[in-house]
Amino acid sequence: MSDIARAAGVSVKTVSRVHNGEENVSPETRDRVMQAIAELGYVRNDLARAFRMGDSSVLGIVVPDIEDPFFASIVCQVDQSAAEHGMLTFVAGTGDDPEQERRRVEALMGRQLSGLLLASVSHDHGYLQRWANSTPIVFIDRRPEGIEGDSLASDDAAGAITVTQHLLDHGHHKIAFLGDSLEVSTTAARLASYREVLGAAGIEANPEYAVMSGFTPGGVTRAIDSLRALPDQPTALISSNGRANQIIAAQVSDLQLALVAFSDFPLADALSPTITALDQQPRLLAQQAVARLLERQRHTGGTTSAL
Repeated sequence: MSDIARAAGVSVKTVSRVHNGEENVSPETRDRVMQAIAELGYVRNDLARAFRMGDSSVLGIVVPDIEDPFFASIVCQVDQSAAEHGMLTFVAGTGDDPEQERRRVEALMGRQLSGLLLASVSHDHGYLQRWANSTPIVFIDRRPEGIEGDSLASDDAAGAITVTQHLLDHGHHKIAFLGDSLEVSTTAARLASYREVLGAAGIEANPEYAVMSGFTPGGVTRAIDSLRALPDQPTALISSNGRANQIIAAQVSDLQLALVAFSDFPLADALSPTITALDQQPRLLAQQAVARLLERQRHTGGTTSAL
């Protein structure tokens, strides 16, 4: 702005008035300033200005894996919804590491966010307490632990009941289950419901059919190999690991498995044999999360409570 003021022969304050559309500037002066702006290619740093004014209008979104189709859809929708409200978006991935999550969240909170959306991998969110009364925090696809807060997630228990019953209805009794890790709340809830439905049907859940893959492609491959090595192989598989679906889909034909996958994924409808996918509607989830965060921002000044 100082460069523009020198080029136009005016004060920095006058440049500010022109840029803010204030009326107490003569047409001639306004024209000189606008010409200098055009010649110098000046673009105002609205983010820095917002920080100075204490009104950041910036949402933070933290997810375990930005490349995962489910979380990628959430991030895209959050960014779109934020833009519709004139807000910017900061995105961070945690690599499924609770310590990395905490570092990323703390770094974002230091940038005066107007709200945080968090798909957490941590089991203790007490570290967020210092911001709970000043910055709206909404959990996505996870539930808060150690702190009260809003959470928007799919009904994991109902989803698992639906897909397990679907396979039973199609004559499958040897149904395997693959998840990320039992430390992940969504996996634990889905596994419990899967076992519940089998029990209600009079089928004892085979512990060898429940395999955890971790969060890496190598882990998924090892989990599938463990099912392949069983003398009494399953005839169907429920994949609770959204990131694993594409890897699994490439191998189920060799295993002759019927596959039901939590989370739709690219090219799922083009695979042969076909699979069944439970669409968790991540974009709708993201829309509702942003709406909830903005509601908190408007009505409570950032204070969150259980939902």
